[in-house]
Amino acid sequence: MREIVFDTETTGLDPRSGDRMVEIGCIEMVNRVTTGQVFHAYFNPERDMPIEAERVHGLSAAFLSDKPLFGSRAAELLDFLADAPLVAHNAQFDFGFLNAELVACGLSAIGNDRMIDTLAIARRRHPGAKHTLDALCARYGVDRSHRVLHGALLDAELLAQVYVELTGGRQIGLELAAVEGEQVVRTTTFQPRTGPYREPREHAPSTEELARHGQFLETLSEPLWRS
Repeated sequence: MREIVFDTETTGLDPRSGDRMVEIGCIEMVNRVTTGQVFHAYFNPERDMPIEAERVHGLSAAFLSDKPLFGSRAAELLDFLADAPLVAHNAQFDFGFLNAELVACGLSAIGNDRMIDTLAIARRRHPGAKHTLDALCARYGVDRSHRVLHGALLDAELLAQVYVELTGGRQIGLELAAVEGEQVVRTTTFQPRTGPYREPREHAPSTEELARHGQFLETLSEPLWRS
């Protein structure tokens, strides 16, 4: 199943009051495994950047001044999203900004039926605990040491790992869970992909290896499969 994990950065908290989306980062997953395919873009919000927002993500009005308008890349973004379910943390916030930008361009909003909210999942799985992305990374052993400021693509990469753990995990580091008090902490050696994506190669034994294996089996006395 194809899913898109995404995050946004904005000028504020409410698109209805004139706040705009200034960055979006999207990570493609197929069967809960990242494929290396991403969509990432900055946008010129055509307005000032409040200092409170800039302190969160570090994106200044000067930096964004030469970036494209959202409308110029909307079709490319929608092609990438296609009809996949969209995973976000506190998804109502990200959907609100994404849909506000789409509607402003004369495009259709994305329905909430495609929304998967990891914040809601975390609240069900860990009632009473902290549910921020940082807290969930700490709970599941996801390395966030390279995260100094918020960034849409980096946060989407972290969320992709957290989402896998929230929905059952895949023992990425092949390590047993450690128990600290009553809290289960899973460690992981996974790191966000930084190099080019390569299609998986088929691995099969060579003719020579099969021959050596057959010779080894002949040395066994009374093997169970011959009983």
